Amino acid sequence: MKRPTIVHFLAIMTEENLNIKASLTVKENIVTNQSPKSMARGIAKEIAKEIPTPRFPIQAYKLLTGNTFKVKVMAYDSQQEIVFKKTFDSDKFGNIHAKISLDKDQNEVSALQVYEVSSEVGLDLHMGTFIPLSISNPKKIIICDFDKTLVDTKYSTTTEVYRSLTKPLSYFPTITNSVEILKSYIEKGYHPFILSASPHFYEEAMRDWLYQNQIYTAGIFLKDYRRLFSLLELDLTPKDLKIQGLYKLNHLLDILMLTGIPDDLVLMGHNFESDPVIYLSLASLLNGHQDPWQLWNYLRKVDAFQMNKKQNSILLNKVYQIHNQLTQKKKVLNKDVNIKIYIRKKVNETKLDVPQEVDSFIPLVELYSGPSQIKKIETPVPS
Repeated sequence: MKRPTIVHFLAIMTEENLNIKASLTVKENIVTNQSPKSMARGIAKEIAKEIPTPRFPIQAYKLLTGNTFKVKVMAYDSQQEIVFKKTFDSDKFGNIHAKISLDKDQNEVSALQVYEVSSEVGLDLHMGTFIPLSISNPKKIIICDFDKTLVDTKYSTTTEVYRSLTKPLSYFPTITNSVEILKSYIEKGYHPFILSASPHFYEEAMRDWLYQNQIYTAGIFLKDYRRLFSLLELDLTPKDLKIQGLYKLNHLLDILMLTGIPDDLVLMGHNFESDPVIYLSLASLLNGHQDPWQLWNYLRKVDAFQMNKKQNSILLNKVYQIHNQLTQKKKVLNKDVNIKIYIRKKVNETKLDVPQEVDSFIPLVELYSGPSQIKKIETPVPS
């Protein structure tokens, strides 16, 4: 029997809004198709496992398909009283992005019950219970790239791509310096977000890796490859497989729209691709005091972006939204966002080569060396 399943659910609560980012798919419910005897054998087999087997990305290949869903969200306070209930429709890929304004009576949400209500007529299918991530003032955010920043993954050849799909992420060398920097900021009260250009079906494998490294509360943002090959969407196109500037900046802006403008922001990336230009462009928007149109006009000429008409429109709209949030925040607190940028060196470079338009923000950057450490872990292949 197939039933809807939540692949990803992130709820972020600020003093003004509850923001929900979710993704659903349809999965086979293996247990319901088993006889009692085979079910008992399966349960015994699971109990016998002392250590859960890390998942590798290709196991989630079925997430390449898409469906539409209708989701009901019920919010409860600490006394288990219903604060509100809302229903949302997903896009054709099963993704939901919702912003719920909170008044004084609603900002005490302590848990969310999620139901899918369109798959079975008359039935509300329980998808899970979630605790929203509360981000209070002063807001401290750290956003970290994954590939080549936390883990030394490689995708240059067909063999490397195959290996990345069929191995758990613990197979690849860990960048220990990066992990230590990230965890040091988490200990200081920063809320972590992981940004990666890896396909959206890497979610479970990446979450396994984060848990193995004692990083438990990070929101994960991945590239939805179904949009790349959709002839109607055009917000991601095949050229964005290699060109990461637009995708990463879009998700950076998405995170800031979910959390609100932070007081302190840390960005972590590497110098193998376009991370320095992307991060410095964001710093220019947050602290550059320049018109959003001027920033967009510069970005659309940068090789790391290369936008079509729809992508131009989407990015310009997000830039103006962030600019408006900045304007509102500065009416209350007349100060800039405190930004720190960490860039992992490619080799032994001592300075970054970036466009003149963002060169003035170079002092925000700290270059660091990131030697990788291979974990000698023998991982059994999941059955």
